Amino acid sequence: MRLNASERGVFPIAPTPFDAGGAIDLASIDRLTDFYADSGATGLTVLGVMGEAPKLAPDEALAVAGRFIARAGRLPVIVGVSAPGFAAMAALARSAMDAGAAGVMIAPPNTLRTDDQIVAYYAQASEAIGADVPFVIQDYPLNFSVVMTPGVIARIVSDNPSCAMLKHEDWPGLEKISSLRGFEAEGSMRRISILCGNGGLFLDFECERGADGAMTGYAFPDMLADVVRLSGSGAREAAHDLFDAHLPLLRYEQQPGIGLAVRKYVMARRGLIASDAQRRPGAAMSARAVAEVEYLLARLARHDPRAAVRPL
Repeated sequence: MRLNASERGVFPIAPTPFDAGGAIDLASIDRLTDFYADSGATGLTVLGVMGEAPKLAPDEALAVAGRFIARAGRLPVIVGVSAPGFAAMAALARSAMDAGAAGVMIAPPNTLRTDDQIVAYYAQASEAIGADVPFVIQDYPLNFSVVMTPGVIARIVSDNPSCAMLKHEDWPGLEKISSLRGFEAEGSMRRISILCGNGGLFLDFECERGADGAMTGYAFPDMLADVVRLSGSGAREAAHDLFDAHLPLLRYEQQPGIGLAVRKYVMARRGLIASDAQRRPGAAMSARAVAEVEYLLARLARHDPRAAVRPL
């Protein structure tokens, strides 16, 4: 199973579950993977920014990726392999592909500044992991401080046949999606899959601009799958109504600093993982924040019964 440019739907960014002592919770990986499959996900992504990959030892990273891959069955799994050097990137990429990954995701280092540097980096990364390994460009300037214009992305796609997907996480980024699809329409860039991040904060209009779906980690990936499905079937009002009901909680989860804590808390409240624990260092929710999230869940449950978690 190899990633290709026709991928669509939702590839949730999976958190790495830990127990209260900081050990990897393998049982929660299994439970979470089963939930993704049952909730309409078309694939999943592990060891992303919200997967706490930098907090894992190399053998742990491979163990986490392997567990997700083994449990996912026929769902394609993308493994984040970003690293300061190509040796570590190539080693993890080869091991992940040997374990059954469908492809890998590569983020640019924050030292890149010029267009030529960015294009050259991805050419070198593709060479390092192997030209036969499908890869995803992770375009997340708010986190990595690297700005990729549509023209730069088109150059990377043209120079690297193994580039299959863009994880679009620019903000604002709607015009970038339109520009890339425009390149494809005029024949100056081959088609790639575009899945969007930012917690799904703009997914309602991203789908309408030509995105193929989402690759993000909101605590209700089943809602994201529904929005993509409804949008694709032409049910615009239904897609926006569902999205709008989730927007207050989605916005709250998108806060820098405590976003992962909120996401894991809600996932634990939904029974998807056993604990909301993070590996240190990690920001914790205050009692006031917990109360606010509980209030948002109760309000959301009026419109979406999936938010009706059991009382604390």
